Amino acid sequence: MHRFKEKVVIVTGAASGMGEATARRFSEEGANVALVDRNAEALSKVIADLPAERSMAQVVDVSQSAAVDAMVLAVVDRFGRLDVIVNNAGVHEAGEPGDISDKRWRNVMATDLDGVFFGCRAAIPYLEKTKGAIINTASVSGTGGDWGMSPYNAAKGGVVNLTRALALDLGKKGIRVNSVCPSLTRTGMTTDMLKDDALVAKFTQRIALGRVCEAHEVAAVIAFLASDDASFVTGANIAIDGGVSASNGQPAQD
Repeated sequence: MHRFKEKVVIVTGAASGMGEATARRFSEEGANVALVDRNAEALSKVIADLPAERSMAQVVDVSQSAAVDAMVLAVVDRFGRLDVIVNNAGVHEAGEPGDISDKRWRNVMATDLDGVFFGCRAAIPYLEKTKGAIINTASVSGTGGDWGMSPYNAAKGGVVNLTRALALDLGKKGIRVNSVCPSLTRTGMTTDMLKDDALVAKFTQRIALGRVCEAHEVAAVIAFLASDDASFVTGANIAIDGGVSASNGQPAQD
């Protein structure tokens, strides 16, 4: 498919995991892709595999609003327009609430929530011209609580409701805003978790499909939401969770 030929797409957190898979998916479908990440070395390795004439790398910390504004402007200067922004960059902090320092709290909120808003805000003038789309990476952790993950839950919950609010505010401009809410996905962030067989077993007991999600599966849904196939979809927070949210929380009865 070449649904995004001549379209311009920004993907943040593109140096690994879901962001990398998403950037590759858009490139495969013909898009001009701007890959954004604060890890310059990892970013250079990813972009090396993509068509040079249709790709650009931007080393940016999305928690810095001025840097995000400059990044979006640089992308439009290079490619002449903007059709899609995928606000995917994220970090994670875990622990008991009483042990979460101000610095750790702000680290998560600044990247996972502030960075999403900064990307959306910077893109609005350009997306209004193209009647484009915003896709935010939230999480099942934004639709319900987890043990020992209060900063991440708060930030991703913010992304879920920010997505709804922006869909209302930007619909009149012709901009669609949606989010994806994956469950446990095989990425760099989850590498240590996935080494723990007992922990993975606990997760998969709650997943109807009985396995963890792969990054390319998230990328496929993001591409759908960005495409004309989803032209009447906005304000949706799409679960990519293998059936986790289908459960009321009670255990399986064998």
